[in-house]
Amino acid sequence: MSVALLWVVSPCDVSNGTSFMESVREGNRFFDSSRHRNLVPNERINRGGGKQTNNGRKFSVRSAILATPSGERTMTSEQMVYDVVLRQAALVKRQLRSTNEFEVKPDIPIPGNLGLLSEAYDRCGEVCAEYAKTFNLGTMLMTPERRRAIWAIYVWCRRTDELVDGPNASYITPAALDRWENRLEDVFNGRPFDMLDGALSDTVSNFPVDIQPFRDMIEGMRMDLRKSRYKNFDELYLYCYYVAGTVGLMSVPIMGIAPESKATTESVYNAALALGIANQVTNILRDVGEDARRGRVYLPQDELAQAGLSDEDIFAGRVTDKWRIFMKKQIHRARKFFDEAEKGVTELSSASRFPVWASLVLYRKILDEIEANDYNNFTKRAYVSKSKKLIALPIAYAKSLVPPTKTVSLQR
Repeated sequence: MSVALLWVVSPCDVSNGTSFMESVREGNRFFDSSRHRNLVPNERINRGGGKQTNNGRKFSVRSAILATPSGERTMTSEQMVYDVVLRQAALVKRQLRSTNEFEVKPDIPIPGNLGLLSEAYDRCGEVCAEYAKTFNLGTMLMTPERRRAIWAIYVWCRRTDELVDGPNASYITPAALDRWENRLEDVFNGRPFDMLDGALSDTVSNFPVDIQPFRDMIEGMRMDLRKSRYKNFDELYLYCYYVAGTVGLMSVPIMGIAPESKATTESVYNAALALGIANQVTNILRDVGEDARRGRVYLPQDELAQAGLSDEDIFAGRVTDKWRIFMKKQIHRARKFFDEAEKGVTELSSASRFPVWASLVLYRKILDEIEANDYNNFTKRAYVSKSKKLIALPIAYAKSLVPPTKTVSLQR
């Protein structure tokens, strides 16, 4: 299941049969190619790092409270995730107490590789332009520093997703993901392995970006290796956070919050998380047939049963009244997350709003297309046509011009 990258695009939307890893095969190393091969995830990922733990707190879009067999209430996935939201917000608030805007440092060339960092960012931009055309267009309105940082994060997320969804996915093991996480630790400690890592390493040194969402995305990849069913939406929510909600948390420090915004920092992160969840739920609903052909069902098993459906119905690809009723409820849930996300997009820095609004508007239209296909997401792929995108993008741009709220309506 593909990640909803940078609040914006899933690799399913932009891949054309060419491996992403092939597209970065040339010019992506800091080290001598005679000593290190191009990235093969199960071979060249090394070194170590520590872990951090979190306590939980409630998130505003609620799922059911979990219960033990004895009836004791336990923490939901959304409660667990919200502590990560608080940590990211705290980093930004600490930065803002010392300056009105993020301090962006000049390029620091890697010793022995003068000027290579600038080339690394350029390569990230090329990848973004190739695989996320609409989003890349939106980033042109951002400041150069923010634009380059977003490119670096996009490329890391895409590389991570390729580990389990790319052409080498059959070779990926939990140990390979452990090595990728160790390599991530090196990136955050200023020890990049290759050119693309170097761009991310520079980004996280210049912006208040925390490592936890990156770790959590890798955890989502681990879930894809061991899990193909989700017993309820609480379990599915956690997966959606890992593979897509994390991207919103990574991006907010780069996008920036408008200085005139009266919203709390936590609420803006909350909205970013909701947009990631909305995008991934939309991915899941769009890709039901594709996932079923791989033996995977990313739908709440308890809700399927309540609708009188089973995995066999999905594998058979039957569009029945029961399926239509089930899908209507799933689409309604996705739209609620989009509604939650809208509350925060306006609070972003003015130059950063357009690509996020474009993501929200276009991804939301995928749900409309599923409905237009009479809920046949088994054999028909819902997509937004070029003509509809041309109509939607000016709407997204107009929304991006709306200034932040003048009240504290987003205060928790």
